[in-house]
Amino acid sequence: MTRKKTAHIVSHTHWDREWYLPYEKHHVRLVQLVDALLDKLDSSTAFRSFYLDGQTIILEDYLQVRPENKERLEQHIRAGRILIGPWYILQDAFLTSGEANVRNMQIGHQDALKYGEPSKIGYFPDTFGLVGQTPQLMLQSGIKNAFFGRGVKPTGFNNTVSDGGYESSFSELIWEGPDGSRILGILFANWYSNGNEVPADEAAAREFWDRKLADAEKYASTGELLFMNGCDHQPLQLDLPEAIATAQALYPGVEFVHSNFPDYLDALNAELEKGGESGTLELSSVTGELRSQRTDGWGTLVNTASARVYLKQMNQKGQTLLEKVAEPLASIAGLAGKEYPHHLFTYAWKTLMQNHPHDSICGCSVDEVHREMVARFDKSRHVAESIIEDSARFIAGAVDTSVFGGAVEAVPFVVMNTTGWNRTGTVSIELDAARLYLREGYGLEETSRRMRKFDLSGRVLLDDSGKVLACTVEDLGLEFGYDLPDDKFRQPFMCRRVKLTFEAAEVPALGLRAYAWTTQQAAAALAEPSLLSGGHVLENKAIRIEVAADGSFSLHHKLSGAVYHDLGIYENTGDIGNEYMYRQPDGELPLTTKGLDAAVSVLEDTPFRAAIEIIHEWEIPASADAGLNEEQRALVYYPERKAQRSSETVTLQLRTVISLEREGKGLHIESTINNVAKDHRVRMLFPTDLQTSVHHADSMFEIVKRDNEPAAEWQNPSNTQHQQSFVDVSSAEAGLTVANLGLNEYEVLRDGRNTIAVTLLRSVGELGDWGWFPTPEAQCLGEHTVQLMLIPHTGDGITSGAYAQAYQFQAPWTIFQTGIHTGTIASGYSPLSWKGTEAAFSSMKMNQTTGDLLMRWYNMSSSQTQLDVQLKLSHKHLYRTGILEESTAPLPDSGEAWHLLELGPCEIATFGVHLEA
Repeated sequence: MTRKKTAHIVSHTHWDREWYLPYEKHHVRLVQLVDALLDKLDSSTAFRSFYLDGQTIILEDYLQVRPENKERLEQHIRAGRILIGPWYILQDAFLTSGEANVRNMQIGHQDALKYGEPSKIGYFPDTFGLVGQTPQLMLQSGIKNAFFGRGVKPTGFNNTVSDGGYESSFSELIWEGPDGSRILGILFANWYSNGNEVPADEAAAREFWDRKLADAEKYASTGELLFMNGCDHQPLQLDLPEAIATAQALYPGVEFVHSNFPDYLDALNAELEKGGESGTLELSSVTGELRSQRTDGWGTLVNTASARVYLKQMNQKGQTLLEKVAEPLASIAGLAGKEYPHHLFTYAWKTLMQNHPHDSICGCSVDEVHREMVARFDKSRHVAESIIEDSARFIAGAVDTSVFGGAVEAVPFVVMNTTGWNRTGTVSIELDAARLYLREGYGLEETSRRMRKFDLSGRVLLDDSGKVLACTVEDLGLEFGYDLPDDKFRQPFMCRRVKLTFEAAEVPALGLRAYAWTTQQAAAALAEPSLLSGGHVLENKAIRIEVAADGSFSLHHKLSGAVYHDLGIYENTGDIGNEYMYRQPDGELPLTTKGLDAAVSVLEDTPFRAAIEIIHEWEIPASADAGLNEEQRALVYYPERKAQRSSETVTLQLRTVISLEREGKGLHIESTINNVAKDHRVRMLFPTDLQTSVHHADSMFEIVKRDNEPAAEWQNPSNTQHQQSFVDVSSAEAGLTVANLGLNEYEVLRDGRNTIAVTLLRSVGELGDWGWFPTPEAQCLGEHTVQLMLIPHTGDGITSGAYAQAYQFQAPWTIFQTGIHTGTIASGYSPLSWKGTEAAFSSMKMNQTTGDLLMRWYNMSSSQTQLDVQLKLSHKHLYRTGILEESTAPLPDSGEAWHLLELGPCEIATFGVHLEA
């Protein structure tokens, strides 16, 4: 029996909004493409359909220039001839947060529904590897498939395809997530351009199809063969119907169809259900992350995680402000009666996500692209900060601060903890101790004089129980400020401003606590011992830090008894690679600060926090030698380059501040690098000396386990990998978690010590990939400041709470000054309480359609666990839903105050609260 063959030809274009050209130059070409597409669809029914790259932002971009064509566009979308969605943008998987990916799917669906139905296609054509939770996220979106080009099969320079060593027997496979979710995976085995520019000429068509049919059959599990008619920024093939007719005449045994993804999937699934030609076909199963680990390691593009680190830092801040601060605060304010600003959130998220495509957030484009990204990051952040300020002002105004009413000249303020866990830590707030508005009629000189004379002496800080707290007070002097009332013109003022720093203790999760600075006579705060003990030693009840003369330090974790040595050493190597991949010069030995004398001094000594400053002056090579430029211009593939580092040196100044809080379970590290060198990489090293063959890293809704040793096929000397919030190395008795803010690249070194190396800075001078594109701004010259936290624990990062602390490290406190007033919110308020050691809290927001409160957790463990939730708000019922937040049937009400909720292994669980009207 001859196997039926069908050639499914899918017209598409892969649209990188910005890459080797700036956004607007690609934008012009996009407008030309869609113009041509609409004209073709209007004039020819033989040109059946077109897939618009899975991202609805293309519609926005086009209609921004061509609003008059909206009806034509909508007509073809509703007719099923232009397929749109499901995403808003095609994002990078490892450098964008789980919540950003959820918002991407939500907004993509919302925008697609304005025109028609979103395509239920899990589309990842050129994503640089895929996270393990993708199958679960797809199923929760009503999508049962994923189309992708990377992660399972090696793809090399200029998208060439290698043979051998495949993880799947076919281009079709079963992809299983860590929770057990299973979807159909479609690997673009011959890339997403394998049906590009089909010849209509008979001779050319025969040569084309002889090769293309053989290539597709080489990997396909059935006779349903997929050919992608398009590529990056590919113009429309106008004569495709004629080319298909030519092919059909030449190959009568093959059915050539101008197809689309839904039709292809229907045909493929029908064949798979039959078991293929033999009736016994079984697809391979691939589990978890798709990171091209079964390759030589040179084409994984993993080092985009460290290209232009400043972009990753801005992204971490922007994502965190939206999902971990603005949304929870707006939700709490919403529960107290304030309107939830859905429109502002959509705008802020869209603006941020415009920086999330792989060629954008990965830092692997030309300099003009990344300059524009900085502006977008700022714009999104400004909206988020405005939402935070408005929400915090409303909440603080609703907090009952009358407990401080008897105090003299009390200045109340509210500390808000928007993380999912109770929090204790050192906070700072700039308070206006006194204000004088210019509307009062005093001249500027008199207004300034009165504020300068305001007496700041004799004041204490009180918590909501009246207890006096230790704090430091910094007089910031005279400051100008202004209010922007909702009902009148701006109100400028002069004030006397101070900065208070103190320990905020036991602020509830997703809750708040009130404090006041006052002249009230009260018992003085109890004297607390210093956290500095002899020389350059930091110590609290949990850990002890000893700083050596070269600036490295040891950490003694008292609970486990583990001692970690040689922490905080800097490493420097040359980098003759590009924005995509790191390449150390052949034969080069890394430089380190071990043994390099440092200037070590005490920076801060208070009862609640102490800090030590470490300064290095480090001579390193100024750049690569002249051979690198020659090799770049000649397009020498980076693994084959022979360039070395220059003999000329420059001084790299490093300022490291390590600080320990009284109740802290970890050590905070701030590193400032004044980068004056090129073509190099700077990392900070944390030897663990723990015996283990695996480690764990934070990924999207998952704590993923990875091997310390790469696969047998791996040839690249470097084995750097992606992280989100942290990486952890643990044995049965002890572990060390290294948390970060926007430092997405790490490596567990094969040095006999299981050292965690975190990349702080990488400087390169070219884009790489398919041509010579100089990127001098990717050298990242100038000053850069990064932050990390070391969290030692007893061997299990989940049950010890180390991972929860690493997640808390991501989110800033919110503090807002208010007045003396009664209110509907008590100090110590939180809208809910929850318990569940294995669960990580991810988000709290309100649904735009229903007004319901939506909360999301995920199970950090691979075992079944229980989540106990107590709602402290008026509501009708609680229900379980997916990431698209559809309303579902209520969960059974046990009549108990606590809702006992089961979470499956690695489950992403979203719950809706239907509120009382």
